[in-house]
Amino acid sequence: MELAEGSLNRNLCAMTAEFAPLFNLGRAERLQLVTDLWDSLAEENADGEVSPAKRDELRRRLANFEKNPASGLTWEQVKQQARAAHD
Repeated sequence: MELAEGSLNRNLCAMTAEFAPLFNLGRAERLQLVTDLWDSLAEENADGEVSPAKRDELRRRLANFEKNPASGLTWEQVKQQARAAHD
């Protein structure tokens, strides 16, 4: 179902007004809110289960890492590589 542009704009304006007070929170409070929201999504487990193919892939990766822990990257290394790819 497609919304008319005017209807979409009215909905966005209403949503922005509803959540406007959140933008007045401090940086740490906003970050905590995002973290809490993200965690709540993870807890819901919308799919219910991981597909067999994904489970097999995760097991393969874990086994590979356990055989060769040096093959993994730290979070800092991952961030550096991602930033370098977009510079």
